[in-house]
Amino acid sequence: MLVRRLGGHCLVRPSRNSINLCKILWALALATLLLSLAACQPGGVTVTTLAKSHCPSPIARRMVRDAPTSQGDRSWWGDQAVIVREIECKSLLTRSGIASIDYALNPYVGCAHGCVYCYASFMKRFTGHTEPWGSFVDVRVNAAAVLAKQMPRARRGKISSGTVTDPYQPLEKQYQITRACLEVLAAYDFPVSILTKSALVRRDIDLLRRLQNVEVGFTISTLDDALRGVFEPGASPIPARLAALGELAEAGIKTWAFCGPLLPFLSDSEEQMAALFRELARVGVSALIVDSMKLSGGIGGRVKKVLEKHYPDLVEGYQFLAANRQPYHEALLARAQRLAAKYGLALN
Repeated sequence: MLVRRLGGHCLVRPSRNSINLCKILWALALATLLLSLAACQPGGVTVTTLAKSHCPSPIARRMVRDAPTSQGDRSWWGDQAVIVREIECKSLLTRSGIASIDYALNPYVGCAHGCVYCYASFMKRFTGHTEPWGSFVDVRVNAAAVLAKQMPRARRGKISSGTVTDPYQPLEKQYQITRACLEVLAAYDFPVSILTKSALVRRDIDLLRRLQNVEVGFTISTLDDALRGVFEPGASPIPARLAALGELAEAGIKTWAFCGPLLPFLSDSEEQMAALFRELARVGVSALIVDSMKLSGGIGGRVKKVLEKHYPDLVEGYQFLAANRQPYHEALLARAQRLAAKYGLALN
């Protein structure tokens, strides 16, 4: 049943199965976050100059984003330094509670990419951080050592890294926590899946090739790097992500893409999605996951602030979609299914 036509998009009444993928992704994020928090060991000295944080540590300092301000606009939370805390955890490998993923592995708490639409920002309700999302990162400095103790006792299952953080965010270049964890995993025959927005993953191609069953996914929601700079200010540029996907595929590593959220009226048209899928196929991507933007709660507020500054004519349209996400989501997936088939990509 046609509900409304807005900006060239037909909104139709969804079937009950149309939002199963979204439910799975959100359930995965929530389940793995709660388990990760349960594994964190409190202690250390609270740094009074910083806002209260979960698991405060004796070591805390500030770091400026790797990406210069000119790459994007950070006005939704301010052009400020990232608060970095070094913490310890009792457990790193946590049960996900989702059938398709057995374990979650998140080397960091928080993310310096500062993506405006990031769904993982809900984690602040559980961690106690008061800083704006994207302005803090807790580094689990003992992650690899803890993982090494857990692996011999773990039953074989799929491990996902990047469920509520980016394992290759800028701090990974310095700390190499993710690389150290992969060194541990290389000794075990566990399927490993990585999701990132950072071309830094290329650094570890030598190590990834040693894993017996590994796949690497990149989040890419647009081919327009100027648009990326507005919504994903601290993440790698789109050309760098595409190049990394191509390099990984050439190295024999299975790759996939998470096209989500596609940006309403900015990167979700037939032509824009066709161009994106064509590029992904060109660099060797074999499978996709597509999702629509969630605009409720704090996410909607952050997105609205960015729209008011950069795309004021879209504010009303986004408000309508916030109240009618399901029919929009249904139409978006139907378009994605058709285009994925055209370019020989599996849509999961």
